[in-house]
Amino acid sequence: MHFIDECKISVVAGDGGDGSAAFRREAFVPRGGPAGGDGGDGGSVILVADAQLSTLEDQQYRKHYVAERGEPGSGADKYGKAGRETLVLVPAGTRIFDHETGALLGDLAVAGERFIAAQGGTGGRGNIHFATSTYQSPDKAETGTPGERRMLRLELVLLADVGLVGYPNVGKSTLLAASSRARPKIGNYPFTTLTPQLGLVGLPGGRSFVMADVPGLIEGASEGAGLGHRFLRHLDRTRVLIHLLEISGEPGRDPWRDYQTIRNELTRFSPQLAARPELVVLGKGDVTEVAEQHRHFSQQFSEHQIELHLISGVSGVGLRELYEKVWAEIAAHDKLTR
Repeated sequence: MHFIDECKISVVAGDGGDGSAAFRREAFVPRGGPAGGDGGDGGSVILVADAQLSTLEDQQYRKHYVAERGEPGSGADKYGKAGRETLVLVPAGTRIFDHETGALLGDLAVAGERFIAAQGGTGGRGNIHFATSTYQSPDKAETGTPGERRMLRLELVLLADVGLVGYPNVGKSTLLAASSRARPKIGNYPFTTLTPQLGLVGLPGGRSFVMADVPGLIEGASEGAGLGHRFLRHLDRTRVLIHLLEISGEPGRDPWRDYQTIRNELTRFSPQLAARPELVVLGKGDVTEVAEQHRHFSQQFSEHQIELHLISGVSGVGLRELYEKVWAEIAAHDKLTR
């Protein structure tokens, strides 16, 4: 299965069936009246959020969805059958945009939510509706209205409470793997993470939260450099950010400079995202050299009222304390939004 988080689809609802202009033809009824039934309503195309799906792969390969049209009415007051609706299952977290205008039409953030992507047409009325005391044999009937036709852009935004941000290869995937049952690909080279990864982090007392690891950010990511820009939107639903730093041997890099660079990219991409509560951590805390330099950088960060936590995704140093702080931030957010 491929991770597809954006695609375009066309949706065509069914037209309403035409009403019937028919008359009664019965024995011993010399002057038969109107007996034309209504046409059936056309079926709608409906998107449904499914918790079992995690990608828009199906929609990437099947791009056209058409619902049934309503059947026409007929004589003897018979109404046409309504067209069947077409259900399109998409992952929970899917946003629906109008492809032409870019307008956000719907956001299926919760499993089971439904969105009518294209409304079916209304069936036309038969001539039984047009009879009056002075017009007892109407020969007119309405045609059904056409169903809606739309071109849509679907955009998947992962459902996660906590987002991991930082440069490539700073240990985000290692941290996710150490904290959950997620098994992201881990390697000592840039952009190990090519697609977003989710993991469920458990805490004592039956508490848990979902954490997302997205491809690492580099300078210029907000303008499309690297892989991070495309996936930054997967942090839109997060309530807390964990900003992971490392002591790198690359020239011109240190935790404080890295922090400033990534913060600038987050702000350029989305000021709302950059304003989320953030916990800043220095990884590889089980390495003696890193633990020693942590004191120096911790002082530098504290001058800007930022606490620099020391952790290790390998040995587990500092993880329990970090995640308790994460939980406190999540609880505070939920309290404010109730």
